[in-house]
Amino acid sequence: MTTQTITRLFLVRHGATQLSAEDRFAGAVDVELSSEGMFQAERLAGRLADDQITAVYCSPMIRTVHTASILAKPHDLPVRQRDGLREINHGHWEGMRRADVEAQFGEEYTSWEEDPFTFAPQGGEAGVNVIARALPIIREIVVEHRGQNVLIVSHKATLRLLISSLLGFDARGYRDRLDQSPACLNVLDFKDPVRARLMLFNDVSHYIDQPQRSDGRLSKWWDGERG
Repeated sequence: MTTQTITRLFLVRHGATQLSAEDRFAGAVDVELSSEGMFQAERLAGRLADDQITAVYCSPMIRTVHTASILAKPHDLPVRQRDGLREINHGHWEGMRRADVEAQFGEEYTSWEEDPFTFAPQGGEAGVNVIARALPIIREIVVEHRGQNVLIVSHKATLRLLISSLLGFDARGYRDRLDQSPACLNVLDFKDPVRARLMLFNDVSHYIDQPQRSDGRLSKWWDGERG
Protein backbone atom coordinates (compact mmCIF):
# COMPACT_ATOMS: atom_id res chain seq x y z
CA MET A 1 0.00 0.00 0.00
CA THR A 2 1.33 3.45 -0.94
CA THR A 3 1.62 5.93 1.91
CA GLN A 4 -0.01 9.26 1.10
CA THR A 5 2.15 12.35 1.47
CA ILE A 6 0.20 15.28 2.86
CA THR A 7 1.30 18.88 2.53
CA ARG A 8 -0.11 21.12 5.25
CA LEU A 9 -0.55 24.86 4.79
CA PHE A 10 -1.08 27.15 7.75
CA LEU A 11 -2.92 30.13 6.23
CA VAL A 12 -2.87 33.19 8.48
CA ARG A 13 -4.35 36.64 8.20
CA HIS A 14 -2.08 39.42 9.45
CA GLY A 15 -2.71 40.97 12.86
CA ALA A 16 -4.90 44.00 13.50
CA THR A 17 -4.01 47.49 12.26
CA GLN A 18 -5.34 50.92 13.10
CA LEU A 19 -7.06 51.20 9.72
CA SER A 20 -8.87 47.89 10.14
CA ALA A 21 -10.10 49.10 13.54
CA GLU A 22 -11.47 52.24 11.83
CA ASP A 23 -13.24 50.14 9.15
CA ARG A 24 -11.31 51.74 6.30
CA PHE A 25 -10.56 50.18 2.92
CA ALA A 26 -6.86 49.45 3.15
CA GLY A 27 -6.06 46.70 0.67
CA ALA A 28 -3.28 48.61 -1.11
CA VAL A 29 -2.44 50.97 1.75
CA ASP A 30 0.77 49.97 3.51
CA VAL A 31 0.07 50.17 7.24
CA GLU A 32 1.88 48.75 10.26
CA LEU A 33 0.46 46.39 12.85
CA SER A 34 -1.14 48.04 15.86
CA SER A 35 -0.05 47.03 19.36
CA GLU A 36 -3.09 44.74 19.41
CA GLY A 37 -1.99 43.17 16.14
CA MET A 38 1.50 42.48 17.48
CA PHE A 39 -0.01 40.86 20.57
CA GLN A 40 -2.22 38.65 18.40
CA ALA A 41 0.72 37.58 16.24
CA GLU A 42 2.88 36.81 19.26
CA ARG A 43 0.16 34.63 20.75
CA LEU A 44 -0.14 32.74 17.47
CA ALA A 45 3.65 32.35 17.30
CA GLY A 46 3.55 30.67 20.70
CA ARG A 47 0.78 28.37 19.53
CA LEU A 48 2.73 27.27 16.45
CA ALA A 49 6.18 27.16 18.05
CA ASP A 50 6.22 23.34 18.32
CA ASP A 51 4.92 22.66 14.82
CA GLN A 52 7.53 21.49 12.32
CA ILE A 53 7.17 24.43 9.93
CA THR A 54 9.75 24.36 7.14
CA ALA A 55 9.00 27.58 5.20
CA VAL A 56 7.24 30.91 5.71
CA TYR A 57 5.70 33.00 2.92
CA CYS A 58 3.82 36.31 2.96
CA SER A 59 2.64 39.20 0.85
CA PRO A 60 5.04 42.18 0.61
CA MET A 61 2.83 44.51 2.69
CA ILE A 62 4.31 45.80 5.97
CA ARG A 63 1.55 44.28 8.08
CA THR A 64 2.00 40.80 6.61
CA VAL A 65 5.81 40.91 6.66
CA HIS A 66 5.76 41.93 10.33
CA THR A 67 3.25 39.21 11.23
CA ALA A 68 5.22 36.59 9.28
CA SER A 69 8.49 37.67 10.93
CA ILE A 70 6.98 37.18 14.38
CA LEU A 71 5.67 33.74 13.41
CA ALA A 72 8.93 32.68 11.74
CA LYS A 73 11.18 33.63 14.66
CA PRO A 74 10.63 30.47 16.81
CA HIS A 75 11.54 28.36 13.76
CA ASP A 76 14.57 30.46 12.75
CA LEU A 77 13.25 30.72 9.20
CA PRO A 78 13.54 33.50 6.59
CA VAL A 79 10.37 35.14 5.32
CA ARG A 80 9.77 34.75 1.58
CA GLN A 81 7.67 37.50 -0.01
CA ARG A 82 5.31 36.81 -2.91
CA ASP A 83 3.51 39.71 -4.59
CA GLY A 84 0.61 37.49 -5.64
CA LEU A 85 -0.42 37.10 -1.99
CA ARG A 86 -1.12 40.82 -1.49
CA GLU A 87 -4.58 42.11 -0.60
CA ILE A 88 -7.30 43.08 -3.05
CA ASN A 89 -6.95 46.66 -4.31
CA HIS A 90 -10.03 48.81 -3.75
CA GLY A 91 -8.95 51.52 -6.21
CA HIS A 92 -10.15 55.03 -5.43
CA TRP A 93 -11.80 53.82 -2.20
CA GLU A 94 -8.44 53.09 -0.57
CA GLY A 95 -8.02 54.76 2.82
CA MET A 96 -11.70 55.77 3.03
CA ARG A 97 -14.16 54.69 5.70
CA ARG A 98 -16.78 52.25 4.49
CA ALA A 99 -19.63 54.59 5.45
CA ASP A 100 -18.07 57.44 3.46
CA VAL A 101 -17.63 55.24 0.40
CA GLU A 102 -21.28 54.21 0.54
CA ALA A 103 -22.33 57.86 0.85
CA GLN A 104 -20.08 59.24 -1.92
CA PHE A 105 -20.11 56.34 -4.40
CA GLY A 106 -23.51 54.80 -3.71
CA GLU A 107 -24.17 53.19 -7.10
CA GLU A 108 -20.66 51.80 -7.39
CA TYR A 109 -20.72 50.50 -3.82
CA THR A 110 -24.06 48.76 -4.42
CA SER A 111 -22.69 47.02 -7.51
CA TRP A 112 -19.66 45.87 -5.53
CA GLU A 113 -21.78 44.56 -2.66
CA GLU A 114 -23.92 42.58 -5.09
CA ASP A 115 -21.00 40.98 -6.94
CA PRO A 116 -17.52 41.65 -5.51
CA PHE A 117 -16.21 38.62 -7.40
CA THR A 118 -16.52 40.14 -10.88
CA PHE A 119 -17.07 43.86 -10.17
CA ALA A 120 -14.31 46.23 -9.03
CA PRO A 121 -14.30 49.88 -7.93
CA GLN A 122 -12.61 52.31 -10.31
CA GLY A 123 -8.89 51.54 -10.36
CA GLY A 124 -9.30 48.43 -8.21
CA GLU A 125 -9.52 44.66 -8.50
CA ALA A 126 -12.38 42.20 -8.60
CA GLY A 127 -12.18 38.96 -6.65
CA VAL A 128 -11.57 36.95 -9.81
CA ASN A 129 -8.39 38.98 -10.43
CA VAL A 130 -7.12 38.15 -6.95
CA ILE A 131 -7.61 34.42 -7.49
CA ALA A 132 -5.82 34.67 -10.85
CA ARG A 133 -2.63 35.97 -9.20
CA ALA A 134 -2.80 34.24 -5.80
CA LEU A 135 -3.83 30.68 -6.67
CA PRO A 136 -0.72 29.97 -8.79
CA ILE A 137 1.41 30.95 -5.77
CA ILE A 138 -0.37 28.35 -3.63
CA ARG A 139 0.20 25.71 -6.29
CA GLU A 140 3.89 26.64 -6.49
CA ILE A 141 4.25 26.32 -2.71
CA VAL A 142 2.45 22.97 -2.53
CA VAL A 143 4.63 21.55 -5.32
CA GLU A 144 7.89 22.87 -3.88
CA HIS A 145 7.17 21.77 -0.30
CA ARG A 146 5.52 18.40 -0.84
CA GLY A 147 4.94 16.60 2.47
CA GLN A 148 5.96 19.63 4.56
CA ASN A 149 4.26 22.17 6.83
CA VAL A 150 4.29 25.69 5.37
CA LEU A 151 3.05 28.95 6.89
CA ILE A 152 1.53 31.63 4.64
CA VAL A 153 0.54 35.11 5.87
CA SER A 154 -1.87 37.01 3.65
CA HIS A 155 -4.99 39.18 3.89
CA LYS A 156 -8.69 38.98 4.65
CA ALA A 157 -10.19 39.05 1.14
CA THR A 158 -7.31 37.16 -0.45
CA LEU A 159 -7.60 34.29 2.02
CA ARG A 160 -11.38 34.05 1.68
CA LEU A 161 -11.09 33.94 -2.09
CA LEU A 162 -8.32 31.35 -1.99
CA ILE A 163 -10.21 29.10 0.40
CA SER A 164 -13.35 29.37 -1.72
CA SER A 165 -11.44 28.39 -4.84
CA LEU A 166 -9.41 25.60 -3.25
CA LEU A 167 -12.51 23.97 -1.76
CA GLY A 168 -14.71 24.46 -4.81
CA PHE A 169 -17.15 26.96 -3.23
CA ASP A 170 -18.99 29.66 -5.18
CA ALA A 171 -16.68 32.62 -4.51
CA ARG A 172 -19.25 35.25 -5.49
CA GLY A 173 -20.50 35.42 -1.91
CA TYR A 174 -17.13 35.28 -0.20
CA ARG A 175 -17.65 38.54 1.72
CA ASP A 176 -20.82 37.33 3.45
CA ARG A 177 -20.24 33.62 3.79
CA LEU A 178 -16.65 33.56 5.03
CA ASP A 179 -14.79 35.64 7.60
CA GLN A 180 -11.15 36.07 8.54
CA SER A 181 -10.38 37.67 11.90
CA PRO A 182 -7.03 39.38 12.53
CA ALA A 183 -4.23 36.84 13.13
CA CYS A 184 -6.63 33.94 12.57
CA LEU A 185 -5.39 30.47 11.70
CA ASN A 186 -6.67 28.27 8.87
CA VAL A 187 -5.24 24.82 8.13
CA LEU A 188 -5.55 23.09 4.76
CA ASP A 189 -4.15 19.66 3.91
CA PHE A 190 -3.20 18.93 0.30
CA LYS A 191 -3.01 15.45 -1.16
CA ASP A 192 -1.68 17.09 -4.33
CA PRO A 193 -1.81 20.64 -5.77
CA VAL A 194 -5.50 20.21 -6.69
CA ARG A 195 -7.05 18.19 -3.87
CA ALA A 196 -7.34 20.16 -0.61
CA ARG A 197 -9.20 19.55 2.64
CA LEU A 198 -10.04 22.24 5.20
CA MET A 199 -8.97 21.14 8.69
CA LEU A 200 -9.33 24.41 10.63
CA PHE A 201 -10.99 27.72 9.77
CA ASN A 202 -10.74 31.27 11.16
CA ASP A 203 -9.49 30.07 14.54
CA VAL A 204 -8.44 32.74 17.05
CA SER A 205 -8.45 30.66 20.23
CA HIS A 206 -4.83 31.71 20.83
CA TYR A 207 -6.00 35.18 21.84
CA ILE A 208 -9.79 35.09 22.36
CA ASP A 209 -12.10 32.60 24.06
CA GLN A 210 -15.20 33.01 21.91
CA PRO A 211 -15.55 33.43 18.13
CA GLN A 212 -16.57 36.91 17.04
CA ARG A 213 -20.16 37.49 15.97
CA SER A 214 -21.13 38.82 12.54
CA ASP A 215 -21.09 42.62 12.53
CA GLY A 216 -22.42 45.46 10.42
CA ARG A 217 -19.67 45.25 7.80
CA LEU A 218 -21.55 42.69 5.74
CA SER A 219 -23.63 43.48 2.69
CA LYS A 220 -27.35 44.16 2.59
CA TRP A 221 -27.80 40.61 1.26
CA TRP A 222 -26.86 39.41 4.74
CA ASP A 223 -29.22 41.87 6.43
CA GLY A 224 -32.13 40.77 4.27
CA GLU A 225 -32.65 44.19 2.72
CA ARG A 226 -32.48 43.11 -0.90
CA GLY A 227 -35.72 42.78 -2.76
